[in-house]
Amino acid sequence: MRVPLQHTLGKDEVRRRLHARSHEIGDAIPGGVAEVTTSWPDEDCMALDINAMGNVVRAQVLIEETQVVFEIDLPPALSFVEPIIAGAIRKKGQKLLESK
Repeated sequence: MRVPLQHTLGKDEVRRRLHARSHEIGDAIPGGVAEVTTSWPDEDCMALDINAMGNVVRAQVLIEETQVVFEIDLPPALSFVEPIIAGAIRKKGQKLLESK
């Protein structure tokens, strides 16, 4: 699943905001009961391991000049929640990028 979010911040500012607010990502997972571990394989990619409801889902956030792309590897058994997750990413992802 791939969910792009447009921005006008520039890559440096997006990186800064995601670093500062990555601890809030677990709050954006529907159900509110997720454990999220983040790492930065490179400066434009934040990797996430999301443990929720007994499932581990791998995701990444790719930082581009005019958009941030959330890529989530949903197992087939969870494909029915894809629209819910995409909606949450659009709503909460935009909040992660907002100034705070």
